[in-house]
Amino acid sequence: MCDYSLHNVKSRPAKVGDKLTTHNFNTGTRGFAAPEDVTTAVCVLPGTELAFTKEVRCRQNRLFVWRANTVNHRTAIFRQINKHNPQTHHDALELPDGQIVLLTDVSEGQEATVLQLPAQPATAAEAEAQERVAHVG
Repeated sequence: MCDYSLHNVKSRPAKVGDKLTTHNFNTGTRGFAAPEDVTTAVCVLPGTELAFTKEVRCRQNRLFVWRANTVNHRTAIFRQINKHNPQTHHDALELPDGQIVLLTDVSEGQEATVLQLPAQPATAAEAEAQERVAHVG
């Protein structure tokens, strides 16, 4: 399952080598789609490594004014945050400097490649970290 507001969108899991594009699914969130099928969300496991073709661009809310921001990084690790809150966005990118950016705030149309999926968990803590937030409702 992808982010909570994509639960009614057709989806598939990401694979190594997938070319992805950030896409607005008109559900209140952005996510990843394959360029050849933008109607299908591509769900990424926490810990997946991604490489973007250009520096990551995102929007920031500064005192109720949205503005674009370019982050000087082309790689990221997919994470899920706010797992305790089922009614918020969870899908996020962790950048090399430790900054966390919600995937829904990443500008539409950015291209990324799945470099590596997370290793199979060896401990319960690793399994919990890779577990996706389940849709409730």
